[in-house]
Amino acid sequence: MDEIAPGTLVADDELARTRVRFLTAEAVPAGTVRPTILASWRRSREFQVEADRIDPLYLGDQNLDIPLMRGAEPVLDKLGEQFDGQPISLILTDAGGVVLTQRTGDADLARHLERVELVPGFSYGEQSVGTNGIGTALEDGRPTTVFGHEHYAEHLENLACAGVPIHHPISGKKVGAVDLTCWHRDAGGLLVALARSTAEQIRQALLRHSDLREMLLFQAYLQTCRRWTGIVLAFNEDIVMMNDRARQLLDPADQSVLLGHATEALAEGRRTPATLSLSSGLRVRVLCRRVAGRRDSETAGGVLSVKLIEAEETLAVPTPMLPLYLPGVVGSAPLWLRCAHDLDTGHQRGEWVALEGESGTGKLTLAKGLHQRHHPAARLLTVDAALGAEWAALPREHAEAPIRTLVIRHADRLTAPAAAALAAVLRTLREDPGAPWVVVTLVPEAETEPALAELLKFFPRTVRVPPLRHHVEDLAELVPLVLSKLGYGGRLTCSAAALHLLMRAEWPGNTGQLHQVLRTVARRRRAGTIRPGDLPAEFHAVTRRPLNRFESIERDAIVRCLEDADGNKVRAAKLLGISRATIYRKIHEYGIVPPAR
Repeated sequence: MDEIAPGTLVADDELARTRVRFLTAEAVPAGTVRPTILASWRRSREFQVEADRIDPLYLGDQNLDIPLMRGAEPVLDKLGEQFDGQPISLILTDAGGVVLTQRTGDADLARHLERVELVPGFSYGEQSVGTNGIGTALEDGRPTTVFGHEHYAEHLENLACAGVPIHHPISGKKVGAVDLTCWHRDAGGLLVALARSTAEQIRQALLRHSDLREMLLFQAYLQTCRRWTGIVLAFNEDIVMMNDRARQLLDPADQSVLLGHATEALAEGRRTPATLSLSSGLRVRVLCRRVAGRRDSETAGGVLSVKLIEAEETLAVPTPMLPLYLPGVVGSAPLWLRCAHDLDTGHQRGEWVALEGESGTGKLTLAKGLHQRHHPAARLLTVDAALGAEWAALPREHAEAPIRTLVIRHADRLTAPAAAALAAVLRTLREDPGAPWVVVTLVPEAETEPALAELLKFFPRTVRVPPLRHHVEDLAELVPLVLSKLGYGGRLTCSAAALHLLMRAEWPGNTGQLHQVLRTVARRRRAGTIRPGDLPAEFHAVTRRPLNRFESIERDAIVRCLEDADGNKVRAAKLLGISRATIYRKIHEYGIVPPAR
């Protein structure tokens, strides 16, 4: 490590000139800046950090009811008493560099740290403010000192700081950092030693706060990782650990399936391997082993050993995740493909199908697409149960002009007498040698309605259509399709930035809502490229709760001012007549994504 005592560093004025040369893309003379600092400057430039001002990301009040805080508080309290009246600040951050707590013994230093926003809620990660004791220590994963003009951003040059990452004593995971900051003129060689000692005390405190179950589970996880080259997961109700192979091969949906299976296996005491088909299309063989607690009757958790089934073993197994062409239908997300394949399987087996899904998910579109795939020249009839159809006329209509596919929409809205009448008609149709293939659509949970019990006996297969929020990656295909249906195909496209905002939305109205949004956007921009500013303001924010009318107006005003200021939060705050701290807090509160600058 190339840490050097402050007294032996290159003179401040020479270091300042070296920093300016670096920022103006001039050559940096050898020996004028430490290698770790130069590497950090380069990362800061790649992160496009502002060098002429301090602009840390504000993330709001953090949850302090976490193991790191519970373990660190006694250590920080004791050390803080010793620093009382001294120009030194003791800072604890999370693993991303967000300040959790800051204790400063000197009023002048405290005021300066407030001016540079080295206070709780702000991020001092390298990507936020460039080279500094906190962010650089976390980035390098080792104790780091940064003195004076070694800081990347201006207004930090009169400070010195020593940061040390804190690793969890059991998992080894980086959980935060401790930092000591003082005036540059007061910095001494013992600064990093004191920071190291503080970090070690916190690490030991975390060990004392780790319960025996956690330690036993971690030991079992490590033992399995040593003897198993495949996927390994360890879990209990509080913890999930996984090796790198699991992270590389399993998406979140697959992980959820495996953990759900393992939880059931532990509860039922199953010890035999099981073969599972995951939502991503992978087939795996899984063995779940129980980890005993301090007494054998207690359970500390479970460890999963997972093996991918080799390709030759799966040749005889259908692969339902292959793309399935359905006219007028797009989407390649695993959940959507599984739904389409299940519907196709039902059709091939001659099973009548109940399509279950939220309003606007595309149930009718799927049924029409499957009909067009297999019977493009045959007749498809769509009947809306919500409009009070005359069910008794269906057999006669089928006799006059054979129906190849019959789609009955909104079956969940049938009254008990209407459902009984429809059941009688379906019984008649089913006895016809040329009976149509029948699909009913209904909303989730409608299958439990007593009024539909007799009717649904005719539909042995239920296919669940996922809501749009569960396959938002399909928006890349859905948006061009919808624009084409609206008559703007080839004339209006969607930028990557606007698509990113659309993919962050919750879409309670599913694809029906997407049609409405794009129709509204197309009224204002009928050709060219849809930009983030063309989207309604609510798509620039991720709200964590319903907003009242005033809050919605306030959110929209902030979004528009950020657009007018090209993403500059300080200028936007001036346009709004509010403080910088307030706009940061509001951006966090409403989950607003400022436009890229």
